[in-house]
Amino acid sequence: MKNIDKTKPVLVTGANGYVASWLVKKLLDEGLTVHAAVRNPSDEKKISHLKTAAANAKGQLKFFKGDLLVPGSYKEAMQGCELVYHTASPFITVVKDPQKELIDPAVHGTENVLLSANEVESVKRVVVTSSCAAIYTDAIDTVNAPGGKITEEVWNTTASIDYQPYNLSKTMAEKKAWEIEKKQTRWDLVTINMSLVLGPELNPMNTTSESANILKMFGDGQMKMGAPRLGIGVVDVRDVAEAHFKAGFTPEAKGRYITSAYNTDMLELGKLLLPKYGDKYPLPKKALPKWLLMLVGPMINKLLTKRYIRNNVDVPFNADNSKIKKELGMTFRPLKETMEESFQVLIDAGIVKAK
Repeated sequence: MKNIDKTKPVLVTGANGYVASWLVKKLLDEGLTVHAAVRNPSDEKKISHLKTAAANAKGQLKFFKGDLLVPGSYKEAMQGCELVYHTASPFITVVKDPQKELIDPAVHGTENVLLSANEVESVKRVVVTSSCAAIYTDAIDTVNAPGGKITEEVWNTTASIDYQPYNLSKTMAEKKAWEIEKKQTRWDLVTINMSLVLGPELNPMNTTSESANILKMFGDGQMKMGAPRLGIGVVDVRDVAEAHFKAGFTPEAKGRYITSAYNTDMLELGKLLLPKYGDKYPLPKKALPKWLLMLVGPMINKLLTKRYIRNNVDVPFNADNSKIKKELGMTFRPLKETMEESFQVLIDAGIVKAK
């Protein structure tokens, strides 16, 4: 049980990321001093939205340089902090070299941050942004889990360097975090294991996130013939920021927290946009049959392998989010609101255009 002193600064690594930006805003709004570690503190394009958030908040913002692959590079930013949020990690699915692009930065980055926490005496708690990817690879894994749903007890055993290496990187990074935590007693570790994160970007001109790519596919006609019933979990980015905040400042918080609001699928997500945007955008109205995807999927997108389609399309995703609701008092906003507000940001930024 760790009581965190709110007068002390809080470190956020990868502070200009999609989730981290909302977390930084939340911390600033609560009047905290945030040590924001980013790769390049002089890249205005990537940090100006954080400066805007700070200008309208009670808290204070200080930038620091941090690099996942440089040992000790977060140590300066960590000085005086009782609470550390490690959110920095690559989220890309199309890679040439998974070891170099995904696994090394995820695992070594986690190691660097936590080994620095061992050296900085002020640190009491570290909250690591993990993922449901560290729990499962395919929707079929959630069906096959004990009780037919994934819980915090389950670990991913099906991802490999050749199949879903992103999931492997998240699993290895989180295991590394728990390994380092067990070897000391001064700070405790909490992980936020989130499903697919959707919701408005605080920096819409930097829509490189996989989340934005999915919304673009709905809006640009790639799914006008239909969307696959691809089983997934979804959560709003603002709720994820809130979950991180609660995980940091709830003394009793412990272990892993599945942070997923809804068990849903790709077609259902697209259909939620129909009432408001259906007449102007080529949104999906029906399910794309599994047999058709098996036939053409691998030709359209090399990630759509037969194994992936077999294990995810027309297979329900089922996660149990009762722990975070009970222990951290989390509530989640309506999925329709998340979808509409995310889509509107892309329209306003000119990324998705009416037909």
